[in-house]
Amino acid sequence: MTSPSPALVALAARLRALPASCGAVRLVAVDGHAGSGKSTLARSLAAALGDAPVLHLDDLASHASFFGWTARLADDVLTPFAHGATARPAAYDWERRAWGRRLALPPAPVVLLEGVGAGRRAVRPALAAVVWLDVDREIAWERGRRRDGPGLAAFWDAWTAAERAHFAADPTRPYADLLVRQVPRGYAALPGARASRLHDGRDPE
Repeated sequence: MTSPSPALVALAARLRALPASCGAVRLVAVDGHAGSGKSTLARSLAAALGDAPVLHLDDLASHASFFGWTARLADDVLTPFAHGATARPAAYDWERRAWGRRLALPPAPVVLLEGVGAGRRAVRPALAAVVWLDVDREIAWERGRRRDGPGLAAFWDAWTAAERAHFAADPTRPYADLLVRQVPRGYAALPGARASRLHDGRDPE
């Protein structure tokens, strides 16, 4: 992997300096539309944080309920973190359509929660910060469809309808501490609507 961009190195330093939000953990949401590149951003930010653990919400969601993972997150991740323990949620296997292996997420100083809806209302009390990957939804969805191919077209039809309904009822972007945008040489970071915890008057470059 290439070295993290200066914007992410600066953001990582800010995240480390935040107060803990869930036990000793600074739980940071990386949210945005499906297909926007959240997993790539989370991977790069985790590297800038010294290999911080990343929980992908795809592991907690399922075909039966795209956004019905809040109780599982609370019971299997937030509660262990609050007690200083390693979280061991079961991961959903999207090909087998069944719950499979157990993940192991240590209560590290910063843990990233990546996925659509990571910054939702029910989760925000446990978050140290909300990062929104600022890509237009139609552009993101088209990227996702192109990536996954025509074989998953029906899945994407169901997903985009569910995502549209979710963000209409429970938007994340207005509650983001930081907006991250893709630029030709990595990422640029701008203060979000709730930037007071992260913004010190100097945007990462």
